[in-house]
Amino acid sequence: MMNLVEALLTGDRLALSRLLTQVENGTQDGRFALNELFQHTGKAHLVGVTGAPGVGKSSLVNQLALHIRSHNNKTIAIIAVDPTSPFTGGAVLGDRVRMRNLAGDNGVFIRSMASRGTLGGLAHATSAMVQVFDAAGFDIILIETVGAGQAEVDIARLAHTTLVVDAPGMGDDIQAIKAGILEIADILVINKADRPGLENIEHALRGMLGMAHPTQRLFRHHGNFEIVEAASDVQGSTNHLWIPPIQKTIATDGTGIPELAESIFRHASYLESSGDWSLRERSRLESELDALIQDTLTQQFRSNLPAELYDKVLGHILERKLSPWEAVETLINGRLR
Repeated sequence: MMNLVEALLTGDRLALSRLLTQVENGTQDGRFALNELFQHTGKAHLVGVTGAPGVGKSSLVNQLALHIRSHNNKTIAIIAVDPTSPFTGGAVLGDRVRMRNLAGDNGVFIRSMASRGTLGGLAHATSAMVQVFDAAGFDIILIETVGAGQAEVDIARLAHTTLVVDAPGMGDDIQAIKAGILEIADILVINKADRPGLENIEHALRGMLGMAHPTQRLFRHHGNFEIVEAASDVQGSTNHLWIPPIQKTIATDGTGIPELAESIFRHASYLESSGDWSLRERSRLESELDALIQDTLTQQFRSNLPAELYDKVLGHILERKLSPWEAVETLINGRLR
């Protein structure tokens, strides 16, 4: 495994593929690799792409990667998360079909992964796989989420820049201003801008931005979300606050893609100059630490819990003799009253 780690750091793509598989499967070798690679992370720009199914996220990622490769020569890793069937447990992993234009480019690496039942648009191993790509030296990591809808906000805890993609004809105007997914946007993208209804959705999005409070942003701190005032310039002016731009694109022919790429780079520059980059890094790592603590404690608790006691308590819940909250207290105490 150490040989694979060393090979990855020298740019070996086969080693990268093998390590990604180990990390996604949560093996001991994968955890060893993550420990060794962590000191080499923290350099990549993480860009999340989220939105409802059917808005053209995969096609947009494809065109964005093509443009950045041809005009900026930055190396790009793409993580495409596909939904897992609740019945068969399988996933199509078909996003790469829409990214065939990137085939053969050594500066691009595409990895599909299944959500494996995780809610929030990402898989449990997404953050770990991002670390592998970061250590491998990729400049930009594009993370395309499942497309779960309004509750798909986990990407905001992982990415430095979050693109929320919408499209005309995906619902009434009220859909565009509902709380949740739009509040995480650093850049709003109206894809399929050649469709009827463009003016309506653009008007709704601008109305949402007008009601927002751009001087404040939520950050995770010690397990809670706190409001942090956005940075101002040296004169104390708020002219340099980041207000999410609305970019109109047609991913099928590349219209608007150069402007979208420029907005992404401008946002990265803003994060660095304002100090928000370090705030987001802290929030991201704290979220990951909390998730690992929760998973580890749950595994340790279940491994030390007698199966007979668990089954007995579950039976009491089914018989309505115990509420789930009383059952938790019972299991933690290790005995039935």
